[in-house]
Amino acid sequence: MKGPIHTFLILIISLLAGSMLLSCVEKAAPGNQKRPAIKEDTTKTVSALKEHLIQLENELIITYRLDSLTDVKKADSLWASYSKHQQRTLLAINRIDAVRVGPGSKIVVPDTLVEDFNLYAPFPSRLDILEPIPQTVLISRRVQAFGLYECGRLIKWGPVSTGKQSTPTPAGLNYGNYKAKRKISTVNQSWLMPYYFNFMNFEGVGVHQYLLPGFPASHACVRLEMADAMFIYEWAQQWELDATRTRVVRNGTPFMVFGDYDFEADVPWLQLVNDPAANELNKQELDILKKYTEEYFKDIRNFNTIEVQQPQGSIAT
Repeated sequence: MKGPIHTFLILIISLLAGSMLLSCVEKAAPGNQKRPAIKEDTTKTVSALKEHLIQLENELIITYRLDSLTDVKKADSLWASYSKHQQRTLLAINRIDAVRVGPGSKIVVPDTLVEDFNLYAPFPSRLDILEPIPQTVLISRRVQAFGLYECGRLIKWGPVSTGKQSTPTPAGLNYGNYKAKRKISTVNQSWLMPYYFNFMNFEGVGVHQYLLPGFPASHACVRLEMADAMFIYEWAQQWELDATRTRVVRNGTPFMVFGDYDFEADVPWLQLVNDPAANELNKQELDILKKYTEEYFKDIRNFNTIEVQQPQGSIAT
């Protein structure tokens, strides 16, 4: 838990470690040949305190309130009361860009603003079914968010805007294919898609930077903040092709798209006001992720760089 309690606990740990070290040093008489080392139980005590601090962070329950911005003055006043880091957290929770905040906006605000951005994630800090997989990209259509996992550990999350109701982002298990720092949309050539990373080759679906309006609005791609798009661009792995560049011999990073967005209801993060756990993974979603994981382990191209003969491995060139 970052914040006053976190700082207090860190101070206690530091003071305790320092006092124990001083105690050990003072016990050494001036004539002793060696200064005694810190006792093993001292190290264990400090380690235990650190583990307890991590446990407290994981158990932190953040509650939320709804703030209606009735006019420009109130909107400006609210925004001015937060640091840049805190503003980014508020924007992510509400899945919007700063240009969307203004009179008439309804903003979900947490009761606690801490440094650890992952504490606001709708994804668990650990997901055991993903532990055997080096990298995984989760994209939740229901709560409009992505999560990046390394061996089952959440390293990053952020807001998204998936496909609108008429052109939804397809659900399923796919893999990172190719990427481009600048890509022109095939739907409209005036649309530039920075830090594009494709995960559905034939459909032309990928993640990239674009404005976040606070609801699903794309033509099937997954919109991201610029910083998140840049991170995934560098972090995720592309496919490996054979010498003819017509067959996949090794898959890229798995992209798992799941969940159903309710276009008839209010945006799901408004539910956090009444239930702080409303946006967390539900049983149905966990079952789907388990199914995707089982599919992942059945595909030899996730483990060996060899030329496989399955026709589904061919690609368009």
